[in-house]
Amino acid sequence: MTGPRNRADRLLRLPSGRRGKWLVLIVWLIVAVASVPLAGQLSETEKDSLTVELPRGAESTEVAGLADRFDKGRISPGIVVYVRDSGITAQDRAKVDSDLAEFATLAAGGVEPARPSEDGKALTVFVPLDKRNSNTLTDNAEKVRDRATRNRPDGLEARLTGPAGNSLDAADARKTTGRALTLITVVVVAVLLLITYRSAILWLVPLLVVGVSFLTTRAVSVLLAKGFGLTVGGGNEIVVTALLFGVGTDYAMLLLARYREELRVHEDRHRAMRSALRGAVPAIAASAATVCVGLLCLTRADVGFNHTLGPSGAVAIVCGLAAMTTLFPAVLVLLGRWVFWPRVPRAGVVPQMADRRPWDRVGGLITRRPRLVWSGSVLVLAVLALGCLGLRTGLDDEHLVIGRPGSIAGQELLAAHYPAGQSRPAEVISRAEAAPAVAEALKHVDGIAEVTPAIVSTDGELAETKVVLVAEADSVTAARTVDRIRVAVHGIPEAHARVGGPTALAQEKAQAQAHDRRVVIPLVLVVVLVVLITLFRAVVAPILLVLTVVLSYFAALGISWQLFQHVLGLPAVDVQVMLIGFLFLVALGVDYNIFLVHRIREDVGHHGHRAGVLSGLTATGGVITSAGAVLAATFAALTSAPQVAFIEIGVVVAIGVLIDTFLVRSVLVPALALDVGPAFWWPGRPAGRGAAEPAAGDRPGGAVPGASGRGAENAGGIDRRRP
Repeated sequence: MTGPRNRADRLLRLPSGRRGKWLVLIVWLIVAVASVPLAGQLSETEKDSLTVELPRGAESTEVAGLADRFDKGRISPGIVVYVRDSGITAQDRAKVDSDLAEFATLAAGGVEPARPSEDGKALTVFVPLDKRNSNTLTDNAEKVRDRATRNRPDGLEARLTGPAGNSLDAADARKTTGRALTLITVVVVAVLLLITYRSAILWLVPLLVVGVSFLTTRAVSVLLAKGFGLTVGGGNEIVVTALLFGVGTDYAMLLLARYREELRVHEDRHRAMRSALRGAVPAIAASAATVCVGLLCLTRADVGFNHTLGPSGAVAIVCGLAAMTTLFPAVLVLLGRWVFWPRVPRAGVVPQMADRRPWDRVGGLITRRPRLVWSGSVLVLAVLALGCLGLRTGLDDEHLVIGRPGSIAGQELLAAHYPAGQSRPAEVISRAEAAPAVAEALKHVDGIAEVTPAIVSTDGELAETKVVLVAEADSVTAARTVDRIRVAVHGIPEAHARVGGPTALAQEKAQAQAHDRRVVIPLVLVVVLVVLITLFRAVVAPILLVLTVVLSYFAALGISWQLFQHVLGLPAVDVQVMLIGFLFLVALGVDYNIFLVHRIREDVGHHGHRAGVLSGLTATGGVITSAGAVLAATFAALTSAPQVAFIEIGVVVAIGVLIDTFLVRSVLVPALALDVGPAFWWPGRPAGRGAAEPAAGDRPGGAVPGASGRGAENAGGIDRRRP
């Protein structure tokens, strides 16, 4: 054991060394410079969002994957719909004919004449756009939209919808969300750091280091994508950004708190940082490992978004951990004590303990009746969890985004004047020789408005038949029609027919999400439990910690569901939310419990069980509460996104983190530890001078040895007694 410990100690000494800090800074400078061009290539390595987010192995995914074998596989249809409620006029037709000429210069094929509706109130134009380059597709779709909406006769409405319109709206939403989220996150974190540290300079350092880790994360993702086939999806980049900023800032706050305490003991700042790293890094690394392992459980998921989020999130956590445990301490040591101005910690100067008093009082209240406290806390969480009753999952197209994007408005216009499934037909791909049999079978399926002639693939082996449904693509009626289509075409011998399209995709995505919840959630619980058992060398404490976090998740989900219904007016929860929310709240909730229980375990070894629990709570209260507030605020920034899925994830995680920070970690866990007693650590026992016998503070109302002699900032560190 001596060898690995010595190597770890040497690594921890490097950022705090007089020469080592310069070496760390030089290495990170090289990494940052090299990361700039690589980070800019991330969008080039991102797979098409449709491909990435489809359920792996599903029939609709296979249909989407076969699109490239057709001439039109490179096409994303744009549907421009023109509507006048009183009926299309000659002036309207002239406008449409003028638009057709410009559309032809943008299209990847011929543009057919406008198609009138039966009621005479609408015209539609199909504009085939090349989708092989996403940037080109977005640019051309924007030009089509601008042309259609420019110089319209009064009273004529024009909208771009169809796949090209959907892609344009999604690109606009991602662009807006990315900029807004980054700005809001930086501002929120900066404000909270200013409030926490009340320093004119200090708040900048964590933000700058998180920025470097963000840049590094993008660069590493590009290298892994090119060298090892890591699938990079643009859709989960928003969630990964929130995770990195929140967790990275938390790690910085926990290390910074310990460093500030050590500066009050050591005259030499290098020695102070070395002691801080020895004390804080083990707990920080353990929590990072827990989050990473939890994220990697998503590799067992079927939904593409979930599957790619796991490795991407783990890369972000590793990069954040590396930056915060090497670059961050090196920068702090280089800057010196003045970075804390105006509250500069001086060696030998004991600070005022006013920030400890609230946690002393909380500990005193818990000590009097711990069983009543934890049972009352569980009851509160259970009541909040009742809000989950009646929860519905699966948003329709109308509620996927806040507001009314042009593509959604266009779909509504199409549904009002044409068959409802016009813009998003079902697709049947079969062997080419079986295409006539497929078309014949489809004639006898109820709920079909139109069957288009089959298109043969470039190699002549496959045929694609598009089926326009009577019902809207996201309706229950459409789903039943797709079921009937599958029954009909699957029964054709040797046709090898597969059914895809938006309706089939929605069905299979819901089924895949249900699979992911059944598989990933138990896997996350088991893996996190094993990590905690290994870390604490106990069984009882890890089981209780996991149960408390699960209970806080359902409480957060219950509150969120009521907010979604009665405040935001949402009819359901997006299918992504329950799994992603669970993963983040379990991993991040356990994260904070690691810092708390790690410190409690150390103090129990010095003071005995009861006094150690109270000492650990008091010592970690301030910094972990501040860190929880930062993390909650970071995820709350997701509510600035127009996509409802991100808004719901942000709300659930933010509420869950606040519940975990202010109730579970601060009240419930300490009360359980006090009531269970030393059996909390079964079958192990914390090692230390006072572990075998009760200390004075073990008596109700008794003093907690050493509780008033350490700074409230010492979180997760090893308490090394000094004379």
